[in-house]
Amino acid sequence: QVQLVESGGGLVQAGGSLRLSCTASGRTFSVYGMGWFRQAPGKEREFVVAISRIGSSTGYADSVKGRFTISRDNAKNTVYLQMNSLKPEDTAVYYCAAGTFLTTVRNPSAVNYWGQGTQVTVSS
Repeated sequence: QVQLVESGGGLVQAGGSLRLSCTASGRTFSVYGMGWFRQAPGKEREFVVAISRIGSSTGYADSVKGRFTISRDNAKNTVYLQMNSLKPEDTAVYYCAAGTFLTTVRNPSAVNYWGQGTQVTVSS
């Protein structure tokens, strides 16, 4: 069992930055690919970014390429999402996710564990 706890969400103006963190419980963090999904009101949950078990590969949604950066620290059981140049359309609840094949199967069906979500609001 893996429990994921996100932090770092909040309200920011367009063009600003936020850094999300997700810390996992348990000893099996390094066996999972990690990623972030987001869900805006009235929309389906969508893939944002993922990173492989040892951080050797990443995958990004086209909408965030060049603005968001994912990283992980397996010694701290933590994955990070640095979000720069934020836009109002980035407003959503952001969910941390753990799944073995997240970097290749970039949809919710590949997720084994979810965090509780953290709200990100970007004002125009």
